[in-house]
Amino acid sequence: MAFLWILSCLAFVGAAYGCGSPAITPVVTGYSRIVNGEEAVPHSWPWQVSLQDETGWHFCGGSLINENWVVTAAHCTISSNTVVVLGEHDLSSNAEDIQKLEWEKYIKHSRYGSNGHSYDIQLIKLFYPAKMGANVSPVCMAEGRDDFPGGTMCVTSGWGMTDPFSYGSPDLLQQAALPLLTNEECKRYWGDKISEQMICAGASGASSCMGDSGGPLVCQKAGVWTLVGVVSWGSGYCSVDSPGVYARVTELRAWVDQVVASN
Repeated sequence: MAFLWILSCLAFVGAAYGCGSPAITPVVTGYSRIVNGEEAVPHSWPWQVSLQDETGWHFCGGSLINENWVVTAAHCTISSNTVVVLGEHDLSSNAEDIQKLEWEKYIKHSRYGSNGHSYDIQLIKLFYPAKMGANVSPVCMAEGRDDFPGGTMCVTSGWGMTDPFSYGSPDLLQQAALPLLTNEECKRYWGDKISEQMICAGASGASSCMGDSGGPLVCQKAGVWTLVGVVSWGSGYCSVDSPGVYARVTELRAWVDQVVASN
């Protein structure tokens, strides 16, 4: 795979499509390399977003957090030609019932760029609300008080590169199971580049890679899938022996709440 939060989701969607509960059950086999990845069960990650240009080229991922808002990475560049695509699994197919939505505004964290890759988070407000259904529904968001300890098994997904030495990207949505690391463990790899606004996962034979940026890192909490990280950065060669780094949602949830409430 390519590399590298406000009111409850239920306030925005019908009870039939509560956050973090896919209508189609994901199947994750374990430590599968995203580089050379494992195909996800079609539409089993219904919050997965593909950010595309006007030609249909996928350049970043994202996560639907309610019918009006998408979260992605601040380093993903949004332009007037950017299209937010929901309900996608096969990028090469014209037969899927996808939603191609225009955006109304995008808001990057004001502190992004002031301290390395910290605060790598951005919100996109949709021009029209997304239509919820079996293939499109939101992810729950981690709350500031939540604790996801090192060793917790989580899943990342995206259409990022499967070979860091090739320009090819998969047409089919890929996934990988990754264990979380504590920030102390992560600093053994990345030193003082790791801040409190980051969370690490991987270094276990699996990794995100270029093109997965902005996509989700989800963990199960009380039986629902919860957004814990946003794909941010990592090894330039997508090494499966070093952890990928994600924006830490628990540290950034208050900012998301404030942005959504005021916009």
